[in-house]
Amino acid sequence: MELHAASAYLHRLGVRGPVPPTAKTLHQLHEAHLLAVPFENLSIHWQEPIVLSDDALFEKIVVRRRGGFCYELNGLFAALLRSLGFNVTMLSAEVADDRGEFGPPFDHLALAVMLEDVWLADVGFGDSFREPLMLDYRGEQTQGDDVFRIHALGEQLVVSRRNERADWRAQYRFTLAPHHYADYEEMCRYHQTSPHSHFTQQRICSRATTDGRISVTPRRLIRTRGRVREEIELATEAEYTNALRELFGIIPPAPA
Repeated sequence: MELHAASAYLHRLGVRGPVPPTAKTLHQLHEAHLLAVPFENLSIHWQEPIVLSDDALFEKIVVRRRGGFCYELNGLFAALLRSLGFNVTMLSAEVADDRGEFGPPFDHLALAVMLEDVWLADVGFGDSFREPLMLDYRGEQTQGDDVFRIHALGEQLVVSRRNERADWRAQYRFTLAPHHYADYEEMCRYHQTSPHSHFTQQRICSRATTDGRISVTPRRLIRTRGRVREEIELATEAEYTNALRELFGIIPPAPA
């Protein structure tokens, strides 16, 4: 990523000032990304092809000020970090379902960032850790009211989250093998086209806020502030469209 593109990306994130390749900068960029760029699957429902390349993703996320899902958000975030001097590896992750069973390889794209410590970064998993996790640490890692841990499972690593009942739930498992965009293309097509993919089931647009999260589906506007959750019904498509525009700056394409 060229210097002018990186500058535009940082502006999109609302980040100002020096950005040396340090752990402090990584934490700053990670949280800023989650606050500024939504997790959304709208391209799938609007018949917009998702192209896994830095140029295409920059056009979508930075120029058009859209969001995306894991392959897009973490893919372009990796490009930004590399342009700033970070050593970044794309990881293949397998997402856990409600039964605790893991999906196939390349179901999710996460990042390893090698500094003095190695960090797990992920700005494309929706509601998850706000700051990177220490990848080689096996104890609990607390972020506000949330607690995470990474543990070994055979040759893989599992990132889990503890809820308010002190129950641990796996989010995904992964290896540290390096990968490239081409390795994710088959699963990216699956998630765009398969009726079995949860991304084709319903439209979602969601981003973190300083005190919680805001999410919009075609029928609900959901705000969380700490442990307080508020749901507002969106009775019409026009109300849904207005919510996307006002809360995320996203304007749906005109009907064909």
